[in-house]
Amino acid sequence: MSSTKMMERDKTREESWLLLNSCTKNRNLVKHALAVETAMRHYANHFKEDVDLWGTVGLLHDFDYEKYPSLEEHPYKGQEILENEGYSETVRRAIMAHAPHTNTTRESLLEKTIYAVDELTGFIVAVALVRPSRKLDEVDVEAVKKKMKQTAFAAAVNREDIETGARELGLSLDDHINHVLTAMQDIASELGL
Repeated sequence: MSSTKMMERDKTREESWLLLNSCTKNRNLVKHALAVETAMRHYANHFKEDVDLWGTVGLLHDFDYEKYPSLEEHPYKGQEILENEGYSETVRRAIMAHAPHTNTTRESLLEKTIYAVDELTGFIVAVALVRPSRKLDEVDVEAVKKKMKQTAFAAAVNREDIETGARELGLSLDDHINHVLTAMQDIASELGL
């Protein structure tokens, strides 16, 4: 390992939060990071895994996106930064696995989970934003599934990724939506929803 690179070690949430905010100024992207983080922490508890590790992956999965939004750069540029900052191979590999265009196979439960929650969190936000109150507490599993059938709604969200993610976790689509929605509702005020 180069002497300019920090030794790999588990990072604190505070360190990861500072890194996210040093690279990401767009508040909606920060809120997305928080939504994915909370979903990852929820699933880590559900699967009895390392909550802090899973939260780190969720918080940082798109930290480089604002500066490097192209498929040629994201999340590759982020990988360089994370490696230089001393983030573990486990964290870096999971972040690569969240992006299908990297062709990183999803092998671990961590890697499957970050892929499964990423698109779904954004879709749930979109569903909340069209509710009269614009609040997550008005969203339920049926509302999400109904909107998934409307191809013009949040058209950029890949429904197949959401469905594949649920299957890879061994969950029904309803259960997967419920897990992620429940996690997000717990931090609704932080998300502004």
